[in-house]
Amino acid sequence: MIVLFSGTAGQVALGALVGGLVTGFAIYALAWKRGVHGYRLVLVGIGVSAIVTAVNGYLLTKSDIVDAARAVVWMTGSLDGRDWDQVWPLLALCAVLGPLVLANARGLRMLEMGDDVSYALGVRVERVRLLLMLSAVLLTASATAAAGPVSFVALTAPQLARRLTRAPGPNLAASLCMGAALLVTADWVSQRAFGSEQLPVGVVTGVLGGVYLLWLLVTERRAGRI
Repeated sequence: MIVLFSGTAGQVALGALVGGLVTGFAIYALAWKRGVHGYRLVLVGIGVSAIVTAVNGYLLTKSDIVDAARAVVWMTGSLDGRDWDQVWPLLALCAVLGPLVLANARGLRMLEMGDDVSYALGVRVERVRLLLMLSAVLLTASATAAAGPVSFVALTAPQLARRLTRAPGPNLAASLCMGAALLVTADWVSQRAFGSEQLPVGVVTGVLGGVYLLWLLVTERRAGRI
Protein backbone atom coordinates (compact mmCIF):
# COMPACT_ATOMS: atom_id res chain seq x y z
CA MET A 1 0.00 0.00 0.00
CA ILE A 2 2.81 2.43 0.82
CA VAL A 3 5.13 1.59 -2.06
CA LEU A 4 2.61 0.88 -4.82
CA PHE A 5 -0.18 3.32 -3.95
CA SER A 6 1.39 5.85 -1.52
CA GLY A 7 -1.47 4.93 0.80
CA THR A 8 -2.67 6.97 3.74
CA ALA A 9 -2.53 5.63 7.29
CA GLY A 10 -6.06 4.26 6.98
CA GLN A 11 -5.29 2.58 3.66
CA VAL A 12 -2.11 1.04 5.06
CA ALA A 13 -4.08 -0.34 8.02
CA LEU A 14 -6.69 -1.79 5.68
CA GLY A 15 -3.96 -3.30 3.51
CA ALA A 16 -2.33 -4.90 6.55
CA LEU A 17 -5.64 -6.42 7.63
CA VAL A 18 -6.50 -7.77 4.17
CA GLY A 19 -2.94 -9.00 3.62
CA GLY A 20 -2.95 -10.84 6.93
CA LEU A 21 -6.24 -12.57 6.16
CA VAL A 22 -5.17 -13.55 2.64
CA THR A 23 -1.82 -14.86 3.86
CA GLY A 24 -3.45 -16.82 6.70
CA PHE A 25 -5.93 -18.39 4.27
CA ALA A 26 -3.13 -19.29 1.85
CA ILE A 27 -1.12 -21.00 4.58
CA TYR A 28 -4.14 -22.96 5.81
CA ALA A 29 -5.11 -24.03 2.28
CA LEU A 30 -1.57 -25.10 1.35
CA ALA A 31 -1.17 -27.02 4.62
CA TRP A 32 -4.49 -28.84 4.23
CA LYS A 33 -4.27 -32.56 3.51
CA ARG A 34 -7.10 -34.48 5.15
CA GLY A 35 -6.83 -31.94 7.93
CA VAL A 36 -4.13 -29.56 9.11
CA HIS A 37 -1.30 -30.85 11.30
CA GLY A 38 1.13 -28.79 13.34
CA TYR A 39 4.46 -29.48 11.64
CA ARG A 40 3.07 -29.11 8.13
CA LEU A 41 1.38 -25.86 9.11
CA VAL A 42 4.64 -24.48 10.55
CA LEU A 43 6.71 -25.50 7.52
CA VAL A 44 4.20 -24.03 5.06
CA GLY A 45 4.09 -20.86 7.18
CA ILE A 46 7.88 -20.53 7.06
CA GLY A 47 7.84 -20.98 3.27
CA VAL A 48 5.08 -18.42 2.71
CA SER A 49 6.81 -16.00 5.07
CA ALA A 50 10.03 -16.30 3.06
CA ILE A 51 8.17 -15.64 -0.21
CA VAL A 52 6.29 -12.62 1.15
CA THR A 53 9.48 -11.20 2.69
CA ALA A 54 11.25 -11.56 -0.66
CA VAL A 55 8.40 -9.78 -2.47
CA ASN A 56 8.48 -6.96 0.08
CA GLY A 57 12.23 -6.62 -0.38
CA TYR A 58 11.83 -6.45 -4.16
CA LEU A 59 9.15 -3.76 -3.87
CA LEU A 60 11.40 -1.70 -1.59
CA THR A 61 14.25 -1.80 -4.12
CA LYS A 62 11.95 -0.51 -6.87
CA SER A 63 10.20 2.20 -4.86
CA ASP A 64 10.81 5.89 -4.39
CA ILE A 65 13.30 6.58 -1.60
CA VAL A 66 10.72 8.48 0.50
CA ASP A 67 8.13 5.71 0.20
CA ALA A 68 10.79 3.10 0.94
CA ALA A 69 11.86 4.91 4.10
CA ARG A 70 8.25 5.26 5.21
CA ALA A 71 7.61 1.57 4.55
CA VAL A 72 10.70 0.50 6.50
CA VAL A 73 9.64 2.61 9.48
CA TRP A 74 6.17 1.05 9.41
CA MET A 75 7.62 -2.47 9.08
CA THR A 76 9.73 -1.89 12.20
CA GLY A 77 6.60 -1.37 14.32
CA SER A 78 5.92 1.77 16.31
CA LEU A 79 3.34 3.28 18.67
CA ASP A 80 4.43 6.82 17.81
CA GLY A 81 1.47 8.96 16.77
CA ARG A 82 -1.11 6.31 17.65
CA ASP A 83 -4.22 7.49 19.47
CA TRP A 84 -7.72 6.35 20.42
CA ASP A 85 -8.72 6.16 16.75
CA GLN A 86 -6.58 3.02 16.53
CA VAL A 87 -7.58 1.72 19.97
CA TRP A 88 -11.37 1.60 19.65
CA PRO A 89 -11.52 -0.84 16.69
CA LEU A 90 -9.04 -3.12 18.47
CA LEU A 91 -11.08 -3.03 21.68
CA ALA A 92 -14.24 -3.92 19.78
CA LEU A 93 -12.51 -6.83 18.05
CA CYS A 94 -11.00 -8.08 21.31
CA ALA A 95 -14.40 -7.86 23.00
CA VAL A 96 -15.78 -10.25 20.37
CA LEU A 97 -12.84 -12.60 19.77
CA GLY A 98 -11.27 -12.62 23.25
CA PRO A 99 -14.08 -14.57 24.96
CA LEU A 100 -14.32 -16.86 21.92
CA VAL A 101 -10.62 -17.74 22.13
CA LEU A 102 -10.69 -18.20 25.91
CA ALA A 103 -13.77 -20.45 25.62
CA ASN A 104 -11.75 -22.79 23.37
CA ALA A 105 -8.66 -22.83 25.59
CA ARG A 106 -9.45 -26.35 26.80
CA GLY A 107 -9.63 -27.61 23.21
CA LEU A 108 -6.28 -25.97 22.46
CA ARG A 109 -4.74 -27.69 25.47
CA MET A 110 -6.11 -31.05 24.32
CA LEU A 111 -4.63 -30.51 20.83
CA GLU A 112 -1.15 -30.62 22.36
CA MET A 113 -1.69 -34.36 22.94
CA GLY A 114 -2.35 -35.03 19.26
CA ASP A 115 -5.42 -35.22 17.07
CA ASP A 116 -6.32 -38.83 17.90
CA VAL A 117 -6.31 -38.27 21.65
CA SER A 118 -8.22 -35.01 21.20
CA TYR A 119 -10.90 -36.78 19.15
CA ALA A 120 -11.17 -39.44 21.86
CA LEU A 121 -11.66 -36.74 24.49
CA GLY A 122 -14.53 -35.22 22.52
CA VAL A 123 -12.72 -32.27 20.90
CA ARG A 124 -13.87 -31.32 17.42
CA VAL A 125 -10.30 -30.92 16.24
CA GLU A 126 -10.66 -29.24 12.84
CA ARG A 127 -13.42 -26.93 14.05
CA VAL A 128 -11.39 -25.80 17.08
CA ARG A 129 -8.19 -25.44 15.06
CA LEU A 130 -9.87 -23.41 12.28
CA LEU A 131 -11.72 -21.20 14.77
CA LEU A 132 -8.59 -20.44 16.79
CA MET A 133 -6.45 -19.87 13.70
CA LEU A 134 -9.01 -17.48 12.23
CA SER A 135 -9.24 -15.60 15.53
CA ALA A 136 -5.45 -15.45 15.82
CA VAL A 137 -5.05 -14.13 12.27
CA LEU A 138 -7.75 -11.49 12.80
CA LEU A 139 -6.28 -10.32 16.12
CA THR A 140 -2.70 -10.29 14.83
CA ALA A 141 -3.57 -8.57 11.56
CA SER A 142 -5.61 -5.94 13.39
CA ALA A 143 -2.81 -5.21 15.85
CA THR A 144 -0.37 -5.00 12.95
CA ALA A 145 -2.71 -2.67 11.09
CA ALA A 146 -2.72 -0.35 14.11
CA ALA A 147 0.98 -0.34 15.04
CA GLY A 148 2.94 -2.22 12.40
CA PRO A 149 4.56 -5.63 12.89
CA VAL A 150 6.08 -5.31 16.39
CA SER A 151 8.45 -8.27 16.53
CA PHE A 152 9.07 -10.98 19.12
CA VAL A 153 6.10 -10.21 21.40
CA ALA A 154 4.25 -13.31 20.20
CA LEU A 155 7.35 -15.47 20.77
CA THR A 156 8.39 -14.12 24.15
CA ALA A 157 5.11 -13.46 25.97
CA PRO A 158 3.71 -17.05 26.04
CA GLN A 159 7.06 -18.48 27.14
CA LEU A 160 7.43 -16.00 30.00
CA ALA A 161 3.79 -16.47 31.02
CA ARG A 162 4.19 -20.25 31.13
CA ARG A 163 7.30 -20.01 33.29
CA LEU A 164 5.78 -17.48 35.69
CA THR A 165 2.48 -19.33 36.11
CA ARG A 166 4.01 -22.81 35.78
CA ALA A 167 1.03 -23.77 33.64
CA PRO A 168 1.35 -27.16 31.90
CA GLY A 169 -0.26 -25.95 28.68
CA PRO A 170 -1.12 -22.78 26.77
CA ASN A 171 -2.20 -20.14 29.28
CA LEU A 172 -4.02 -17.65 27.08
CA ALA A 173 -5.08 -15.12 29.71
CA ALA A 174 -1.59 -14.91 31.23
CA SER A 175 -0.02 -14.69 27.76
CA LEU A 176 -2.36 -11.83 26.85
CA CYS A 177 -1.40 -9.88 29.97
CA MET A 178 2.30 -10.63 29.51
CA GLY A 179 2.24 -9.46 25.88
CA ALA A 180 0.57 -6.20 26.87
CA ALA A 181 3.07 -5.66 29.70
CA LEU A 182 6.03 -6.33 27.40
CA LEU A 183 4.77 -3.89 24.77
CA VAL A 184 4.08 -1.11 27.28
CA THR A 185 7.47 -1.61 28.95
CA ALA A 186 9.29 -1.65 25.61
CA ASP A 187 7.47 1.52 24.54
CA TRP A 188 8.46 3.26 27.79
CA VAL A 189 12.10 2.24 27.22
CA SER A 190 12.01 3.42 23.60
CA GLN A 191 10.74 6.84 24.67
CA ARG A 192 13.04 7.50 27.65
CA ALA A 193 16.17 5.37 27.53
CA PHE A 194 17.90 7.14 24.63
CA GLY A 195 17.31 10.80 25.35
CA SER A 196 15.93 12.76 22.44
CA GLU A 197 16.45 9.82 20.04
CA GLN A 198 13.13 7.96 20.33
CA LEU A 199 13.30 4.46 18.90
CA PRO A 200 10.40 2.58 17.31
CA VAL A 201 9.09 0.10 19.86
CA GLY A 202 9.75 -2.76 17.42
CA VAL A 203 13.50 -2.15 17.76
CA VAL A 204 13.33 -2.57 21.54
CA THR A 205 11.14 -5.69 21.42
CA GLY A 206 13.44 -7.15 18.76
CA VAL A 207 16.52 -6.66 20.95
CA LEU A 208 14.80 -8.00 24.08
CA GLY A 209 13.28 -10.90 22.18
CA GLY A 210 16.59 -11.82 20.57
CA VAL A 211 18.37 -11.83 23.94
CA TYR A 212 15.60 -13.93 25.46
CA LEU A 213 15.69 -16.40 22.55
CA LEU A 214 19.45 -16.85 22.93
CA TRP A 215 19.04 -17.38 26.68
CA LEU A 216 16.29 -19.94 26.04
CA LEU A 217 18.42 -21.84 23.53
CA VAL A 218 21.39 -21.95 25.93
CA THR A 219 19.15 -23.14 28.78
CA GLU A 220 17.52 -25.84 26.69
CA ARG A 221 20.89 -27.04 25.42
CA ARG A 222 22.34 -27.28 28.92
CA ALA A 223 19.29 -29.27 29.95
CA GLY A 224 19.93 -31.67 27.05
CA ARG A 225 16.59 -31.03 25.36
CA ILE A 226 18.11 -29.76 22.10
